[in-house]
Amino acid sequence: KPDMMIGHSIGEYTAACLAGVFSLEDALTVVAWRGKLMQEMPSGGMLSVPIAEEELKPLLPPDVTVAAVNGPAQCVVSGTHDAIDAFAAQLDEKEIQNRKLHTSHAFHSSMMDPILKTFEDKVAGVERNEPQIPFISNVTGNWISNVDAVDPNYWSRHLRGAVRFADGAGELLEDKYT
Repeated sequence: KPDMMIGHSIGEYTAACLAGVFSLEDALTVVAWRGKLMQEMPSGGMLSVPIAEEELKPLLPPDVTVAAVNGPAQCVVSGTHDAIDAFAAQLDEKEIQNRKLHTSHAFHSSMMDPILKTFEDKVAGVERNEPQIPFISNVTGNWISNVDAVDPNYWSRHLRGAVRFADGAGELLEDKYT
């Protein structure tokens, strides 16, 4: 049994399940709904960019979103295929390394906005409990609160917002719960 947990994107559902927020059956149901809804969205792209978020944000065109902050100098951005291709070319011109990721969609971007309410309603339909084991929130990069863990809107924001993994890993390494 873990003392504390962190997951990345879909991995947070594993942490929430192990913490007792969702039963295994409900967690699988929610993850299946999430996947089905996401697959109904238009395809998009994602790009890994090995620079700090503060350096990256001023470079972003309006149609490209920070999807994940995985390390101090490791970000992922999302957008339409055309927007990602154009941004990759812009980065190439500036001699900033980047790498397209093999994904079907622009996860954690505005391209997911049309499914947020439907997903929130689906999550509202399953039982949720306060966590019995602390875990890190990808939305905040801090420990999940009891309020967020059971809030269907939290899980909708989780689907859309940037994964704050670097912040969460830093918080986890502070080891406040042991």
